[in-house]
Amino acid sequence: MGFKNGTDGSLDVAINALQSTANPHRFLGINKEGQVAIIHTAGNKYGHVVLRGGNDKPNYDSVSVAMCEQELDKAGILPNIMVDCSHANSNKNHELQPLVVNNVTHQILDGNKSIIGIMVESNIKAGNQKILADHSQMEYGLSVTDKCIDWETTEVLLLGMAEQLREPLKTRNV
Repeated sequence: MGFKNGTDGSLDVAINALQSTANPHRFLGINKEGQVAIIHTAGNKYGHVVLRGGNDKPNYDSVSVAMCEQELDKAGILPNIMVDCSHANSNKNHELQPLVVNNVTHQILDGNKSIIGIMVESNIKAGNQKILADHSQMEYGLSVTDKCIDWETTEVLLLGMAEQLREPLKTRNV
């Protein structure tokens, strides 16, 4: 389970959510038989923070990642970090997502052990479109939300990242 940092770039909301999620909970809910019941959860200590930048500034660089690691450690949370390659981390320019992916890849190659994954805004076609009243006028495979990189770019990025990280990831503790 991942929690994004605040849109202002702060980690407080994500860290509070991770602390809460790591602990057992009991709440009123609906059981598998459709009856009202008290639901018990064990908690999930394997959550992660998602760095998505904030205040129009990125936070995927090695200094920001190290600061996040310190804050997670101080809060007693496993330093599991996912980097959102879109949003403020790419200055809301989908074409810059590959630069973020490459930076994150090099951080892992340089020995970072806390980065557990990336998020990429991806679709069949690059860019986005508005939702039209006449859906037949819309283009198939083009995002209706954030601008995305296209499938070909996504494939090259992910296969390239996988190839570069194949050996280094073998030495990580699971």
